[in-house]
Amino acid sequence: MLKQTVTYTTCPECESKNLVRDIKMGEIICSLCGLVIQENTVHLGAEWRSFTLQERMSKARTGAPTKYSDHAKGLSTLIRVDRDAFGRPLSPKVKQQMWRLRRWHLRSSFHASRDRNLSDAMNELQRLSEKLHIPSSVQEMASVIYRKALKKDLVRGRSIAAIVAGSLYTACRFTKTARTLREISETSLRHQKEIAAAYRLIVRTLKMKMPIDDPMNYVTKIAEKAKVSSDVEGLAIKIIRSAQSKLATMGKDPSGLAAAALYIASKLKKEKVSQTKLAKAADTTEVTIRNRRKELEKRLNLHELWTARLAST
Repeated sequence: MLKQTVTYTTCPECESKNLVRDIKMGEIICSLCGLVIQENTVHLGAEWRSFTLQERMSKARTGAPTKYSDHAKGLSTLIRVDRDAFGRPLSPKVKQQMWRLRRWHLRSSFHASRDRNLSDAMNELQRLSEKLHIPSSVQEMASVIYRKALKKDLVRGRSIAAIVAGSLYTACRFTKTARTLREISETSLRHQKEIAAAYRLIVRTLKMKMPIDDPMNYVTKIAEKAKVSSDVEGLAIKIIRSAQSKLATMGKDPSGLAAAALYIASKLKKEKVSQTKLAKAADTTEVTIRNRRKELEKRLNLHELWTARLAST
């Protein structure tokens, strides 16, 4: 007998909460007094049994989870034109009918302009995510942001690619994924200023509170590209933490600060890393690294230590 403990009701006879559900008989019984509280209950589980994991997976009729990055959320109907549900080949006459049904199904699916807009936008989002190696969770969040922007009618009169890129940058900023606006604009089909305008419009219209971009999120990424040692990376993180405690990172580009901290750490650790290499890894300029380096040295009083290290070399 299959039994399942029920805790959401009590026995009306003895007020006991020790109830069991007899799935085979469809009854709920009190385990103390034996009173049948309810009978002919509906079993909401599967009507089949399985004894192995492979058998259970083969009998399961549930599909893939809902995907917001798919224009139909993964719930669209797929009409097969070569074989039936049992895998048997179709006759030429039935196959011609299936082709006709599939063609009209696709036409009806993209009849509305909103559906065509979502299809183009999700394809562009998939392309950007693959080029920039965006995690699937961040891609799903970007698709949700774009759907909200489409519902707010923000796409009207604007480029779909720009709103998609702005949604992706918003999701990266919100989840603290280390992707700069310049990286997204270089992969996108639109200009950086247009994407930045779309980002500001999305944040303002959807009333999103964006977290402050942390330079430490960019240290590991830049260190891997510049191929610096872990000791330099650890010292750069300590420099950034000291700068944050003295509010020396407010209003500064996080990637430029991370590259400057790595450059200072490499000099203190006597490891040869050029500013050009760090600037290329951080997707910034050498002038930015030099300016951020001077500011960090001044705020953290690193000038004397810096001069002693350079004299020893």
